[in-house]
Amino acid sequence: MPYIQKKDRKRFDALLGDLEVATQKISAGELNYLLSSVIWRIFENNKSYSKANELMGVLECVKQEFYARKVTPYEREKQEQNGDILE
Repeated sequence: MPYIQKKDRKRFDALLGDLEVATQKISAGELNYLLSSVIWRIFENNKSYSKANELMGVLECVKQEFYARKVTPYEREKQEQNGDILE
């Protein structure tokens, strides 16, 4: 769940600002590299099945949260603009 306390977000927001990811166009490959690098480094610091399972769960939750909060509203907007598949 990405809803950490606002006071805890500051250190991560600073990192994002340094990377300028929020304001720059980034390719799918570059984003994959960035996310993979973070996940792989976390795993290297604590190699275990439990940690691997935890990290895969985090990635799955990120995917689902993105779909629910960003993709679904976009799809609904396009459905209203262009009509439903079954229309």
